[in-house]
Amino acid sequence: MPRTLPDTPLRPATLLVRGGQNRSSFDEMSDALHLTSGFMYETAGQAEDTFLGNIQHYQYSRFGNPTIEALQNKLAALEGAESCRVTASGMAAVHSAMLSHLKAGDRVVASRALFGSCHWIVSTLLPRYGIETVFVDGTDLDQWRDAFKKPAALVLLETPSNPMLELVDLPAVAEMAHAAGAIVVVDNVFATPLLQKPLQLGADVVVYSATKHFDGQGRVLGGAVLGTKKWVDEVLQPFIRNTGPSISPFNAWVILKGLETLHLRIPAMCANAEKLAAFLATRPEVSRTLYPFMDSHPQQALAKKQMSAGGSLVTFDIDGGKEACFRVLDALKLIDISNNLGDARSMVTHPATTTHMKVGPEERARLGITDGTVRFSVGLEDPQDLIDDLTQALDGLRATGGGKAGGVARAASPER
Repeated sequence: MPRTLPDTPLRPATLLVRGGQNRSSFDEMSDALHLTSGFMYETAGQAEDTFLGNIQHYQYSRFGNPTIEALQNKLAALEGAESCRVTASGMAAVHSAMLSHLKAGDRVVASRALFGSCHWIVSTLLPRYGIETVFVDGTDLDQWRDAFKKPAALVLLETPSNPMLELVDLPAVAEMAHAAGAIVVVDNVFATPLLQKPLQLGADVVVYSATKHFDGQGRVLGGAVLGTKKWVDEVLQPFIRNTGPSISPFNAWVILKGLETLHLRIPAMCANAEKLAAFLATRPEVSRTLYPFMDSHPQQALAKKQMSAGGSLVTFDIDGGKEACFRVLDALKLIDISNNLGDARSMVTHPATTTHMKVGPEERARLGITDGTVRFSVGLEDPQDLIDDLTQALDGLRATGGGKAGGVARAASPER
C-alpha cells in the first residue's frame, strides 16, 4: 500500500513535491499519465449507478480523470482552498468561473485593469446575455463604494494587474462586495499562490492561467478555478461538465511536473525582477519603472501587506513611443519577444500592440498603457546577463538619437 502523508500541515515546498498524488495500483513514483478519453464498467448496472451518482467511478475524461484529479488536489492544497477544477486554459478558467455563476439580469463590477481577453468578456460578451457590467478604477475605493450602492452578483479583478502592476485592496473590496451580494473572483496569476493568498484576504474564488508559472517552461496550456466545495460542486462543476472546457490529461501531467519546482523558481525570478527593476529605474531612456516592491511604486505599502514578494513582472516605459520601443525590443539578443509570461526564459511584450491592442487607445490611456510601455517577464537567467542585454539595446537607442541621450538617470515616477 502507498504511504499516506502526515496528518500535520505541510509547507508549500513539500505540498508542491508530494501533495495531490493519486497513485495507481502499480505504486509509481512519478504521477501517472492516464491518457484515456473514457473508462470501462464491469456491468451495465455499474454504469447506471455511476451516472446516477450512487457510486464514485470515472466516466469520461471531460468529467474527471485520475491525472487531472491529482493536479486539482495539489492546487487546492497549495491554495488552501476546499476544491479546485482545472480547465483547458486560463481564459477557460475565467470564463467558467463567471458564466457558471451569472444569469441574465445580474450585475458585474470589475476593475478596469484587466488582461485584454478578460476585459472583452466584461465589456462585450456579458452584456450580450443581458448582464449589466460596471468598470471601476481598482485603486480607488470610492469608485468601488459607489458601484456597490446597487446589488451585484460578481466582482472580477486582478492584483497585481496586467500589465501595469496595479494593486487592489482585497479585504476592503471583498467586504463591500459581500455586503452588495457579490462573490469576489480574483485572477492571481501574477502573484501565484506562493506570494499571495486571495482566499485569506476575503476573495471567494481564485482563477489562474496554469500556462504561466505553474508549467513555467512554456509547454502547455491550462487553467484553474478554486473555491469552496459547495460552490465548485453546485455551481462550477455542472457548467464545466456540460460545456466542456476540459484540460487534457497530458497537459495536466506536464503542469503537475512543473509545479514540483515552483517553490524554487518563483523566489529566484522575484530576486531577478527586483534587480532588473532597480537597473531600469536608473536608465535615462526609461521614463517610468513599475515594480510592486520598489519604493517608487505608488502602492508599495499595499503590495507588501498583501504579498510576500514583488513577483516576476516588471513594467517600464521607453521614451520615444512605439518607434523607440520597437527599436529597443528588436535589438535585444537574449531576451525574447513573446506575449507569454511566467516562463523560465525572460521575455518582453509591447501591450499596446499585443495583449491590450483590442481594448482601444482611450481605455489604454485610462489604464496608463502608453505606446512606450513594455511588460517584462523576468526569468531564471543570470541577472547580469539580462542587464547586459538591456544595456546594449538601450545604448543603441541613445546612439541613434532615441530616448533622452545625455539625460540624468532617475528613479521611476510614481505617477500613472
